[in-house]
Amino acid sequence: ELLPQKLLIVEHSICCCGCACLSHTFCLSLPGAQGQFPIVQNMTVTEGGIVNLTCRVEHNDNTSLQWSNPAQQTLFFGDKKALRDNRIELVRATSQELTISISEVTLADEGMYTCSLFTMPVKTAKAFLTVLGMPKKPEINGLTKPVMEGDQITLTCVTSGSKPAADVRWFKNEKEVKGAKEVNASGKTFTVKSSLQLQVNRHDDGVAYTCRVDHMALTATHEETTQVLEVHYAPYVEIKHSIPAPLEGQYLKLECVPHGNPSPDPVLWTKDGGELPDLDRVIVEGRELTFMALNKTDNGTYRCEATNHLGTSHAEYKLVVKDPNALPGPPDHALIGGIVAVVVFATLCLIIVLGRYLARHKGTYLTNEAKGADDAPDADTAIINADGNHAHAEEKKEYFI
Repeated sequence: ELLPQKLLIVEHSICCCGCACLSHTFCLSLPGAQGQFPIVQNMTVTEGGIVNLTCRVEHNDNTSLQWSNPAQQTLFFGDKKALRDNRIELVRATSQELTISISEVTLADEGMYTCSLFTMPVKTAKAFLTVLGMPKKPEINGLTKPVMEGDQITLTCVTSGSKPAADVRWFKNEKEVKGAKEVNASGKTFTVKSSLQLQVNRHDDGVAYTCRVDHMALTATHEETTQVLEVHYAPYVEIKHSIPAPLEGQYLKLECVPHGNPSPDPVLWTKDGGELPDLDRVIVEGRELTFMALNKTDNGTYRCEATNHLGTSHAEYKLVVKDPNALPGPPDHALIGGIVAVVVFATLCLIIVLGRYLARHKGTYLTNEAKGADDAPDADTAIINADGNHAHAEEKKEYFI
């Protein structure tokens, strides 16, 4: 039968406009649907997830909708499944909507999907499905335990399977440090490496280095792996004391605090280069040296020594026990003030006497004239007229008061 000005569509068969078709199953496109266009939306899904693809038209007069994959294979024609793929299911099929779902999405599912509205001519809309590659949990390589102080090591963090490439960052005890990043493509996914070079010292012992991966596919904020450094180093020692100024009869505790890895234990106490005195009031318990009641015989230099397989270190404490009865009392401020006043007064008197003496000496020098100088018209005549013996010359003095 001929159907002029109408479209006859037959599933999996050849159809035409204005002529007969070779199947009994057909759909009609009426003139009212010819102005409609399908509406679709781009979608993003994480690898292994599920996504719905929806195609809609505002008005439709029983015209069929169809979804096709990037290879142009028909997935669903209306409510009829065309591709044998158990991951693809029908969600909703009406004259105005065709929604399908794809589960267990793989990277191969990424691409351009087409929704077709079979009017005359056929109208299509395309939706791009983006599949995100989930980065794997990062691994830190290059760390051996323990590390010796002064060694130079390279920590490498690796994560693979990300799409697009993941962002890898390093943190030292939660403070970010910069590493050298390298990105390599492997098919549709990326492998990201970040290297961190370190020259370790004793302060790195117990420090946590964390490799953190950030990616839009992660359900949590990030994925991370942490390694804690164990650094072996030679010991160093310090001695702590319980009182600042030991007095006779007081209780005193000296504590030897060694720092080192492996821990230098036990420690060795000595006095003045020899063994400790064997006294009941001097007790040694591990790293502590305790004096129950100090005596002046306890005076001396006490030494604490610690050793591990990397070396030996020591610290010394010089003990000086004082008699509490011989200690000076508090200063008399009135007495100190009087002494200062006397010193200041004596200094002023000395300055005055010295000034008067200098002034008197200067006056005598300036007025010492030759005899006969009064009648001389000038200085040369006065010298000629003067007696040869200056011992008999009169001396004029001036005194300044």
